[in-house]
Amino acid sequence: MEKSPAGPETGKDIFYMREAILEAKAALEEGEIPVGAVIVREGEIIGRGHNTTEQDGDPTAHAEINAIRQAGRYLRETLSWRRLTGCEIYVTMEPCSMCAGALVWARLESVCAGVPDPKAGGCGSVLNIIAEERLNHQGQYRALEECPEKDTCRDMLQDFFRELRSKPKWQNRHIKSEEDIK
Repeated sequence: MEKSPAGPETGKDIFYMREAILEAKAALEEGEIPVGAVIVREGEIIGRGHNTTEQDGDPTAHAEINAIRQAGRYLRETLSWRRLTGCEIYVTMEPCSMCAGALVWARLESVCAGVPDPKAGGCGSVLNIIAEERLNHQGQYRALEECPEKDTCRDMLQDFFRELRSKPKWQNRHIKSEEDIK
């Protein structure tokens, strides 16, 4: 499936991206990479998530995976569903290949990202897993083009990594002391 046309964004896109940004800010406050996501079904947010890889000690605890888990529990409890059919995800950065694969397996209809990920994007920047025709499900992908939320998403990530690079490695959040890097 091809990408949906980019921009101009709708009020709905801006509203849900702002909710995803709130999740990214929560990740930032916890010392995590500031990526946030919300999953929407019929105009209702049914799943929220932000990166928790460091605090959980789980390399799969990306914002999208955490949101999928929450939305899946909600749909199982309310409708006895096990798939996220009819849902869309708003995420502050293009999903990586792991998350794009999870979105396909969960059967999400569409992905709206605040910014592309030119180094690890799994929805078109590097790989295009979400549109892979050999898989049993495809979704639509679009990145924000013309709204201030795109700038917010980009700035949060750039600021986070700029600060991380400015510190000696042993002062970064996952290293306890200078001895850990020897």
